[in-house]
Amino acid sequence: MSANPSVDPAVFHAELRVQFEAFLDEHRLALHDSLDGLTEEEARRSLVPSKTTLLGLVKHATFVEKVWFDASITCRPRSEIGIPDHPDESFDLAPSDTIASIQRSHREACSASREATAPLTLDDIIKGNRRGPLPLRWVYLHVVRELAQHCGHAEILREQILAARVSG
Repeated sequence: MSANPSVDPAVFHAELRVQFEAFLDEHRLALHDSLDGLTEEEARRSLVPSKTTLLGLVKHATFVEKVWFDASITCRPRSEIGIPDHPDESFDLAPSDTIASIQRSHREACSASREATAPLTLDDIIKGNRRGPLPLRWVYLHVVRELAQHCGHAEILREQILAARVSG
């Protein structure tokens, strides 16, 4: 499969589920890889007034996976899953958070998401989200939208970090 599913003929002509999953995986990989080649300091560098850092974005993407594909599907509470109650808290970095540990957690969460959704159809209703019952197709669309937004944030932050290497 191409790095960009929108131009891959196999995905372009595939059923909708395959297309959704290809786009999800493309965005998952882009966020994961946004940390590649950075120092720990660079990954934690704050360049905007919010809590958003590259390392925090990937940690938040892990939270997104667990909210939508664990809590929403299994109906387990966030406390049991080990994730914060509020999305803003998912950007908080612990001293023990490293590029390697955050990337590993993200890969594991994405793998668990694939496993959790494998037996479901796009029309299956997910009952554990705070918004109420939702079809899996809506969840896929929502997560693609959210991850795409965060990929844009990551591209800009990474560009700023790499530019600082040249100018600094």
